Amino acid sequence: MDISVLQKTRYEYKPKLPAGIAGDINAIKIEIGKPTESISDHKALKEVFKHTYGKPLAVFSKGNGSHSGEYKVGVILSGGQAPGGHNVIAGLYDGLKKGNPGSKLYGFLGGPSGLIDNKTVLFTGEIIDAYRNTGGFDIIGSGRTKIETPEQFEASLETTKKLGLDAVVIIGGDDSNTNAALLAEYFMEKGSKVQVIGCPKTIDGDLKNEHIETSFGFDTACKTYSELIGNIARDANSAKKYWHFIKLMGRAASHIALECALQTQPNVCLISEEVEKKQMSLSQIVESICVSICKRAENKDNFGVILIPEGLVEFIPEIKKLIQEINDVVAKHTEEFSNLSSYIDQQYWLSRVISHESYNVLLTLPPEFARGLLADRDPHGNVQVSLIETEKLLMQLVEKRLNKLKDEGVYKGKFSSLGHFFGYEGRCAFPSNFDADYCYSLGFNAFLLIASGLTGYLSSIKNLTAPASEWIAGGVPLTMMMNMEQRHGLKKPVIKKALVDLEGRPFKTFDLKRDIWAVKTCFLYPGSIQYFGPPEVCDIPSKTIALEHNKVI
Repeated sequence: MDISVLQKTRYEYKPKLPAGIAGDINAIKIEIGKPTESISDHKALKEVFKHTYGKPLAVFSKGNGSHSGEYKVGVILSGGQAPGGHNVIAGLYDGLKKGNPGSKLYGFLGGPSGLIDNKTVLFTGEIIDAYRNTGGFDIIGSGRTKIETPEQFEASLETTKKLGLDAVVIIGGDDSNTNAALLAEYFMEKGSKVQVIGCPKTIDGDLKNEHIETSFGFDTACKTYSELIGNIARDANSAKKYWHFIKLMGRAASHIALECALQTQPNVCLISEEVEKKQMSLSQIVESICVSICKRAENKDNFGVILIPEGLVEFIPEIKKLIQEINDVVAKHTEEFSNLSSYIDQQYWLSRVISHESYNVLLTLPPEFARGLLADRDPHGNVQVSLIETEKLLMQLVEKRLNKLKDEGVYKGKFSSLGHFFGYEGRCAFPSNFDADYCYSLGFNAFLLIASGLTGYLSSIKNLTAPASEWIAGGVPLTMMMNMEQRHGLKKPVIKKALVDLEGRPFKTFDLKRDIWAVKTCFLYPGSIQYFGPPEVCDIPSKTIALEHNKVI
């Protein structure tokens, strides 16, 4: 098989492990903390998780332990791709084999449906070696199937019995790990000893807390997007004639947009959480962009870069209310809505079931944008914001506003715009050294959680701004990260997404500088991800993590 030179050298990269879980497998001890509580909704969550609620935190360190048992484990890649997933599996495999060469690791094909339908591959060293330190999820594929019906839960349990599994590891984001928590509870309720461990994956960066400092893939994706943004910024500064509206991944949170802004210093970066807090209307957002464009035009700089979070529309108050009402009525009348054949039919139907205020908002939106709000829902019953061309909406509205300002004599520049959406470009890149090390550690640590007899936990690696040898491995109870939220019109337990903290150092650092960036050309050009060279170049974590740990960037 032909492979690239980079691919060949990445196969040979040896990921680093925290010192506390490296070396002799039986010289690792587990320390158990005090019982934990969920973020909120304690009573409701205790009812849902009768067997797994309130488990204690766990930390591994050097000491006497026994991790040499023989295990059969199944692993699932769930949800969207993120750089480093293959290394989680490699770390898990190496941990199992280091504990006992007789241990077996099965990969469930196509995501959670592989567990339901018992479709597996038995991993060998040869298979694992072909995917070490590479991007993508193609080793077993992924999927977005949710295990939620009684039949699906029962089928999952039957699969574990047929394979004789001791544990299942679910690699996924907040929804996937919510599923992991429910699966762990179900197994215990049915008297099964099969353990369930999760690993935090999502390039969006919204699965984190004080114990989960970042989700894997965020580092690589942001560095990939920042390279592209830097390239575009340099082109804009060379051509001096285009305003580039760049939409970035990040539905529920703006971590990617904020990180990329810190890395590239664009003229404008919208932060969805700020828009919501300030209750900014769509027209106010447009006005804020036009202020930068007009000021730069005074300096003959008729070009620039604007970063837009993918999920921005769901944070604009009037559109958020509209989307929530649409989601609720569609969830209650799914069949009736699906039978409506045209946008006009959908629009007329909505006029009778949503508020007059929201319907008027719908009428003010460009038809192509409004159709996006009414497109097929995702598996969670929500609008697929990745299909909504927010960048083009803003381009249209900004141009319309600038034409009016030109007529009033306020704006005398030239405006030409180009739209971009960076999404898939970052999901399967070769993982950065940081993600390669972090993911391998998450997988190896997942094995230790299994060997310690724990279930309903998320693999945790902390102290991530230090060298990898100083990272701290442990486990966080999944119920500790949960609350109750509205899904498909019903209150359901879910892991709460971590939004951008407007009082946190990453946003404050951005806020301190953005007024200067809005007028002056201050672009930074991060370049491509570096895999070879000194640690301060190759192993550096994201600026977000560095700032959250009070490091200087």
